[in-house]
Amino acid sequence: MNTGGRLIAGSHNRNEFVLINADENARIRSLQELSGQTCQICGDDIELSVNGELFVACNECAFPVCRPCYEYERREGNQACPQCKTRYKRIKGSPRVQGDDEEDDDDDLDLDHDGMMDPELVAEAALSSRLNTGRGGSPGSQIPLLTYGDEDDDMYSDRHALILPPSTGYGNRVHPAPFTDSSYAPSQARSMVPQKDIAEYGYGSVAWKDRMEVWKKRQAEKLHVIKHDVNDDEELDDPDMPMMDEGRQPLSRKLPIRSSRINPYRMLILCRLAILCLFFHYRILHPVNDAYGLWLTSVVCEIWFAVSWILDQFPKWYPIQRETYLDRLSLRYEKEGQPSGLAPVDVFVSTVDPLKEPPLITANTVLSILAVDYPVDKVACYVSDDGAAMLTFEALSDTAEFARKWVPFCKKFSIEPRAPEWYFCQKMDYLKNKVHPSFVRERRAMKRDYEEFKVKINALVATAQKVPEEGWTMQDGTPWPGNNVRDHPGMIQVFLGHSGVRDTDGNELPRLVYVSREKRPGFDHHKKAGAMNSLIRVSAVLSNAPYLLNVDCDHYINNSKAIREAMCFMMDPQSGKKVCYVQFPQRFDGIDRHDRYSNRNVVFFDINMKGLDGIQGPIYVGTGCVFRRQALYGFDAPKKKKPPGKTCNCWPRWCCLCCGLRKKGKTKAKDNKTNLKDTTSTQIHAVENIQEGAIVAVSNVGKRSEANQMKLEKKFGQSPVFVASAVMQEGGVPRNASPACLLREAIQVISCGYEDKTEWGKEIGWIYGSVTEDILTGFKMHCHGWRSVYCMPKRPAFKGSAPINLSDRLHQVLRWALGSVEIFLSRHCPIWYGYGGGLKWLERFSYINSVVYPWTSLPLIVYCSLPAVCLLTGKFIVPEISNYAGILFMLMFLSIAVTGILEMQWGGVGIDDWWRNEQFWVIGGASSHLFALFQGLLKVLAGVDTNFTVTSKAADDGAFSELYIFKWTTLLIPPTTLLIINIIGVIVGVSDAISNGYDSWGPLFGRLFFALWVIVHLYPFLKGMLGKQDRMPTIIVVWSILLASILTLLWVRVNPFVAKGGPVLEICGLGCGN
Repeated sequence: MNTGGRLIAGSHNRNEFVLINADENARIRSLQELSGQTCQICGDDIELSVNGELFVACNECAFPVCRPCYEYERREGNQACPQCKTRYKRIKGSPRVQGDDEEDDDDDLDLDHDGMMDPELVAEAALSSRLNTGRGGSPGSQIPLLTYGDEDDDMYSDRHALILPPSTGYGNRVHPAPFTDSSYAPSQARSMVPQKDIAEYGYGSVAWKDRMEVWKKRQAEKLHVIKHDVNDDEELDDPDMPMMDEGRQPLSRKLPIRSSRINPYRMLILCRLAILCLFFHYRILHPVNDAYGLWLTSVVCEIWFAVSWILDQFPKWYPIQRETYLDRLSLRYEKEGQPSGLAPVDVFVSTVDPLKEPPLITANTVLSILAVDYPVDKVACYVSDDGAAMLTFEALSDTAEFARKWVPFCKKFSIEPRAPEWYFCQKMDYLKNKVHPSFVRERRAMKRDYEEFKVKINALVATAQKVPEEGWTMQDGTPWPGNNVRDHPGMIQVFLGHSGVRDTDGNELPRLVYVSREKRPGFDHHKKAGAMNSLIRVSAVLSNAPYLLNVDCDHYINNSKAIREAMCFMMDPQSGKKVCYVQFPQRFDGIDRHDRYSNRNVVFFDINMKGLDGIQGPIYVGTGCVFRRQALYGFDAPKKKKPPGKTCNCWPRWCCLCCGLRKKGKTKAKDNKTNLKDTTSTQIHAVENIQEGAIVAVSNVGKRSEANQMKLEKKFGQSPVFVASAVMQEGGVPRNASPACLLREAIQVISCGYEDKTEWGKEIGWIYGSVTEDILTGFKMHCHGWRSVYCMPKRPAFKGSAPINLSDRLHQVLRWALGSVEIFLSRHCPIWYGYGGGLKWLERFSYINSVVYPWTSLPLIVYCSLPAVCLLTGKFIVPEISNYAGILFMLMFLSIAVTGILEMQWGGVGIDDWWRNEQFWVIGGASSHLFALFQGLLKVLAGVDTNFTVTSKAADDGAFSELYIFKWTTLLIPPTTLLIINIIGVIVGVSDAISNGYDSWGPLFGRLFFALWVIVHLYPFLKGMLGKQDRMPTIIVVWSILLASILTLLWVRVNPFVAKGGPVLEICGLGCGN
């Protein structure tokens, strides 16, 4: 943008500049208004040159980079443009670096040398460069004055400034070096309006001098930050070190998988795809005529498996890892002597039944949140009690009291983890790295206090086992409002965070709020998704943090810096604006060493999620996730301004005529489609005119029209306070609203009828329509153009508990699969939903795979039954194998094995975890996925809701005793049947081969290998059925009797002592007939 020769001056840090014109009054504009571009590395504005042109670091792609970042990249980085990787050329005024000798450009710096330089001199020079932007001139040259062409004796030298002439002849020099060239002649003074006093322009006044002193102080602080890693006896030998070096850098970076690992992996995928095509070519062209039904069934199943493999494999094409810089986050947002600039975070904890979800576990989760390493005034914890249980309320009250002791203890000694149950039971040297002399004494006292706290909670649980006939009553004799779980009012209690409640050291504590939404008969409350949406609205009214963290009640914070890890992505000025959520992997405690039923799910979290992170981000898994509130409100992701397209001036006119009509038609259709989308879309982008933190009344929300206000209320509901908070991108609550008023609004937004005729659960918040609301919610965000991030810190951020016995594990998988079936049969199915939005194709493949996998149970069960059928009938699914077919089969199995090995290498997964995952894929597919498929079809198509109950049959004491608990459930029938028929098939096949001789062993090998493949995959299921080795459940005895009966009947049919041609009758030689 051309400034018309007017002076651009002011404070860069304050983002305030003054344009001085001889014929106009002074105008204050931000630099971004003038240039329109910001640095893509540090987020600062890019300054203008003398003639109004932007500073351009790269002449190839013009990637926006400011002068300090350009010089830092040349000196400390790889000396190349971040976008096009072209080596930066030296711009006039910049110091030389290694490699510049090859260039023909001469150095214009008289003082460019390798000597030592005082950092204070660097700060003074940088200050001069900021004030004299675009000026050339020696320090001793004459400086023109801001007078009407004459020097005023009353003005001092420290009040002098520079008037830029319209043309200086200094080229595109925008960021002058601290040391200028003395060869340039001084500029001539330019006239100003003589009637105005110079103080009106901000120069020569006391305020101007004070601002300059503050500016110098800030530069000195920045230089001090740069030297924080340097020892006191060392000196900085770099005279051109930019200000705030560390704080200006990105807060995270991508770590691509090494090419030596990922390139062979990609090549093998393509080879496996080619082998797969040759395999199906052979299978289809070589049918088995005497077993056509078996052959056709096997081919159909194999084609389905191939499609499923493609949907699962190709989203792993771009796996990446990420690294965060917590020190840079502190340097940027936590300056010494200033309030913390970190964004507030609201933490959601959800629980339902305290008898199934022990209050002690929930209390540990809450304590780990309250003790997190984050500014206390920036954290608010909301606990949703969807069961309205007085037990949860009382346990949370005791937890708040114990937190007054626990939180200062954690922060004083920096202990990890900060959940007391897991801290005191961990088997490690708790004195490691502890140097405080009172640590042992205070730890013993704290452990004693925690044991007393546990006794209190256990006493509450014991009391709650028997509910009084008249219901529970509170301490003041008032009946507990939640005595009727299905019919009770909304309840909110602020335990911590209000005035007067502090910890034992007198410090402030994070806010802790108990929430139980209203429930009435006749309303659909939408289970967990509805509870989470209620927490969104309550938190928006009371604290309205721009970021949200949700965890399950049994997932405690294992890494106290977990929120800081997420903020490295969310608050990154370069890439954070498009991040909708940061997902952490799930890690679990209390799982046996062998992980028999793949509870850790390591393959999914360490391989699949890394692959998705390289595309558009991981899927949301329901817990351990930090959200951007604006993304949950259904707003579209910010879009980058596209550069202007190429014109067709270089093409012949006849080409423009023939292509113009078609292009014009496409543009018109696109505009109509955009207008229609904007009209019918629920995304009401109206945040530009809303001042952050301002009070917005119902009648003038940001001075919008009444129609827009009605749209906002139709979208968000009839709460004026919530509607006002919903359009505040940076969060905040109304300043003049009293706590009583806010609590009344909070009660309103959790009423059971608040969501009626709104877009909650459809476009806003957690999406309804599936028991796995997490997949739907993340899918909708990605469709709006947002991207997510997968964060894997070295110390796991969160840890939880997982069901480790077979029956509970199968029911957990059943719930997940049922949710996928519901999504598949809904309008939000990724196969046909979300086209034209921001969802990338490989990301769509992943979402399709996440809703299609339960259907794989049908071909899987059929395919696992084929070996037994082949062994019992003597047929096989393939004809006589030729050499070509043998090579194909060997290549197929070899490619599967090598692909798994390479995935284990770049994913960091052990072979045990990979093999357990393969085994449980068969076990879950043959049981939970099948039942989920039929249950989902009955629920969606027929409206019949069926549930499978679990009955505990045995229990044990000792380590991992839950692993050996046997609970009979109908989910165990299909895999048990597959296991038995394949064992029977092996017995029959081997018996038949023994009776028929040596020639029958060759054809038996393929069938036998097929059956053993099924049995080996079902081996963990068999161990789960048997329980401990020293006991045999009754159900196993019943199955054994049934199995023996079947084997007896089959033995009569096979009978190896009878020849195939029938019994050979010989005359005994006795005259029996006489």
